[in-house]
Amino acid sequence: MNDTAGIVAKLWNLCNVLRDDGITYTEYVTELTYLLFLKMLAETRREDQLPEGYRWNDLVKREGMDQLIYYRRLLLELGTNARGTVASIFVDGQTRLKKPTNLKAIVEAIDRLDWFSAREEGLGNLYEGLLEKNAQEKKSGAGQYFTPRRLIDVIVRLIKPQPGELIQDPAAGTGGFLVAVDRYIKDHTDDLYSLNEAQQFFQRHSALTGLELVQETHRLCLMNLMLHGIEGSVDNGDTMSPDGERLDPADVIVTNPPFGTKKGGGRPTRSDFSTTSDTSNKQLAFVEHIIRALKPNGRAAVVVPDNVLFEDNTGRRLRQMLLDWCDLHTILRLPTGIFYAQGVKTNVLFFTRGKRERGNTKTVWVYDMRANMAAFGKTRQLNEDDFAEFVRLYGDEPHGRSPREDLGEQSRWRSFTRDQIAARNDNLDIAWLKDDSGDIDDGLTEPDDIAAAIALHLRAALDEIETLAEELGRSDTDAAQAAQ
Repeated sequence: MNDTAGIVAKLWNLCNVLRDDGITYTEYVTELTYLLFLKMLAETRREDQLPEGYRWNDLVKREGMDQLIYYRRLLLELGTNARGTVASIFVDGQTRLKKPTNLKAIVEAIDRLDWFSAREEGLGNLYEGLLEKNAQEKKSGAGQYFTPRRLIDVIVRLIKPQPGELIQDPAAGTGGFLVAVDRYIKDHTDDLYSLNEAQQFFQRHSALTGLELVQETHRLCLMNLMLHGIEGSVDNGDTMSPDGERLDPADVIVTNPPFGTKKGGGRPTRSDFSTTSDTSNKQLAFVEHIIRALKPNGRAAVVVPDNVLFEDNTGRRLRQMLLDWCDLHTILRLPTGIFYAQGVKTNVLFFTRGKRERGNTKTVWVYDMRANMAAFGKTRQLNEDDFAEFVRLYGDEPHGRSPREDLGEQSRWRSFTRDQIAARNDNLDIAWLKDDSGDIDDGLTEPDDIAAAIALHLRAALDEIETLAEELGRSDTDAAQAAQ
């Protein structure tokens, strides 16, 4: 176990202490975020961002109820009177801790950590490790905001973000994609030192943008970005509202939008939407946003569930828009089990926005990484080698224009013309390999895993029912209008 993993394990073990105080996993990570932020500013000598009297040592020196009362006052002060990132991290901040002994336990544990080793390995890596640990814990429910880092790294390496490009994640979650983009660009620019001063400023302050709807997740995102030296603009907002319209056109969009339907059956309130304006299906609406938000020749990689590839009516209209407006050059069919929710079937769509709004897709290449693959999960983690063949076949050109060869029906790599896809009623759920691996749910033995799988199937069924109800409602309306 490396030093960062050891520190993460020690911090996570404190959660067991806090269960007696009624603290949930997500609330625990939020509590840690507040306290780690204060400690990390102290360790990196950046406490000038905080008002005097509201810093780490001011908290540490207190005892008992006085410490808990002071901590509550500190959260209020930093959330209302601080500025910039500090204010955003602490906005509406409040502690769920009720017992002074529990606060003392966390503060002392944080103070005792090997901060020299943590700084050497990177404080951002420590925090990302904590976020991943939270995502792996099924009871936290955080898996929906956390994309496996191995998948993110592969996507970013293929999409090749460049210095000077505006990068967007309209569903930023805890910031994983933006952190990976920043790391990729720094690795290829000698940590930005090969850029001139103006270019460095743009990369640090303006290159990375996005939105995150959930305030608590947005808080974690800001902390993650800050610890990686990123000061880009990720706001707390709803991409399906006018907030999304205000995002600047992007050169690159990389994202894993939320799955399911909008709460309460709400529909996008965007004035620029046409294809998905009448659906509560979030993943379809996010794809329309991405198409519209890309600059001409801008490129995107987006994680979507299977239903985006085959859903009829609104789904088909969206795919027609995607195939016309963009060059959808590559689909990666991901294996099940790589996300922290059992049985989720997902894909990555790679596409480039065309300079006109028709005829851009000529050929779609599909890599089936799902059929006859061993189940992924805690016992078999996704790693870089699992993507090696796909990365080689994708090629070095980020727009998917490297020379490619269809390897035949027995391979995982095939090509399909636009005419062939049209003959399938624009259904992109293309599979040709016989899959003998069976249902991933069949191998579940842990009660938590079984319960999670059942809940997932129920949510999927409800989403399908809601979608069908919407389509039937529109059909009735269209029929009534036609009768008039």
